[in-house]
Formats: sequence, structure tokens, C-alpha cells
Amino acid sequence: MLKSMTGYGRGECICHDRRFKVEMKSVNHRANDFSVKLPRFLAPFEDKIRRRLAQEIVRGKVDCWVNFESFTSGDISVKTNETYAAAYMNALATLSARCGLGEIPPESMFEILARTPEIIISDRFENVLNSESAKDEIWEGLSQALEQALSQHTEMRITEGSALEKDIVANHLACLSLIEQIRASLPQYVKEYAAKLHARINELTGNLGGETDDTRLLTEIALLADKTDISEELTRLASHFEQFASMQKECGTIGRKMDFIVQEMNREANTLASKSADVTLTKTVIELKSLIEKIREQVQNVE
Repeated sequence: MLKSMTGYGRGECICHDRRFKVEMKSVNHRANDFSVKLPRFLAPFEDKIRRRLAQEIVRGKVDCWVNFESFTSGDISVKTNETYAAAYMNALATLSARCGLGEIPPESMFEILARTPEIIISDRFENVLNSESAKDEIWEGLSQALEQALSQHTEMRITEGSALEKDIVANHLACLSLIEQIRASLPQYVKEYAAKLHARINELTGNLGGETDDTRLLTEIALLADKTDISEELTRLASHFEQFASMQKECGTIGRKMDFIVQEMNREANTLASKSADVTLTKTVIELKSLIEKIREQVQNVE
């Protein structure tokens, strides 16, 4: 079963009067690249999240977002900086006296102080991780949301992988059909090649004025034979496709192996194209190369 590297998942959990939301998406990548974005105070859990992602995802670039909300007053911390407030009041009183404005009413002074950020300091989640039990509660809710997101993400990757597998198998079978077509045309191709070779020998003999240079003649025959013989390439290509078919039945991470064998297929197809001296054969090889390229594009998204 193939898995795609492309997927999306979302999870949400309300636990201990706190809401956790986890979203994740992934795209293809040569290795595993995890990016975890979460509130600063939850940073101690980043390593746990990464380890859990690594258990499920071997290849792919993964972005994971964590959102946190709290509905309990125990997570809220509001403090006052009394020293700063006193200095602020003295400064305001001095300024008012210098300007001849008289004493500032207490209500106005309080309103001014309440609007000053440095005097009333709030940190909503400062107390969230103030004990080991609190940390356990946070991880309980966060891990549940993470598992939901991972489950949805994995399900989507399997669905995408199934669609990829269908296309890969279809193109694979089409390639095998073309290879058999080339094999079937080899006898005719050999006859045409023999006729061209015979014509070339006659041409060479004629250029020599009826006298034959055996060494040069044999060299010419060897060069032409080597240039147009594609049987070895066909054998290797068939072997690559056989290995590729076996890989599709394997479990686990096989994307890299499949990508490598497809590169080898493409190399043999290129050699076939360079050796082809027949128009019909050339067209068939071009079609084969096109199908191999489609397989390569699909394989690059397989985990």
C-alpha cells in the first residue's frame, strides 16, 4: 500500500476547561522536515510533538500549528507594578503643580494608571504549567487533539496514495505493452537493419574501387551493429519494470527506491532512443519515455 506525502489533518479537544486545536499539512520532500508552531508557553511540548510526528511520517515537509484557549481563571495571572505606579503618580502630581492645574482628582488618577500598560501586567497563561499535574493535564488535551489530526492526516495520505497507485499501475502496464511491442517488431527491425548494413557495405566497397579493405569493413560492420543493437537495453528495461512491480507490493517507505529505479528506466529509454534508426521505433520509444516521466512525477510524491 502506497502512502502519499501530501495530506491534511485537523484535531480539536476540550479538556480540563481548555480547548486545544491542532492543524497539520504536508507536501513532498526528500526527507522529513517538521515545522511546529505553538504558543510560547507550550514550547516544552514541542519535542514530544516532533517525536510523535516522526513515528507516523518518514518523508515529507510537515507544518503543524497548535492553538490554545483557556476557560479557567486559574490560568490567568494579573499583576500590578506598585513601584512604577507610585513613581507615575508623583510625576503626574509634579507636572500638574508646575502647570498650575492643581491636584489631580483620585478618580482621574486611577483612570490614568489603569490605562498604562506597564502598571497593570496580565499574562493569561503564566500559571498554566505551574505544576507537574498541570503539565499532565495540558499534554492530555494536546495529545488528544494531535492524535485526531494525525489520524485524519494519515487517512488522507492513504487515499491519495491509493489514487497514485492506480495511475502508476496503469502507466506501468502501458509501458510493458510498449516494450512487448518493440520486442515484437525486432525481427522486422533486424531485417531492415541488415538491408541498410548491406547497402553500406556495397557503398564502402564501391568507394574503394572494387577493392575491399577487410579491416575497415569489419570495423564498419561492428560500429553499425553496436549502434543499432537494442536487445541488451530491452532486457535491462524489462528487469527494471519487474523490480518496480515487486516494490509496489512492499510495505513501508519505498518512495526513494521507486524513484531510483525509475531513473534507471529513463536512462535505458534514452539509450533506446539514441540507438533507434527506425522512425516507427523512435515514436514508440518517445511514447515510452513519456509514460516513464509520468511515473516519475507520481513516484516523487510517494512516501
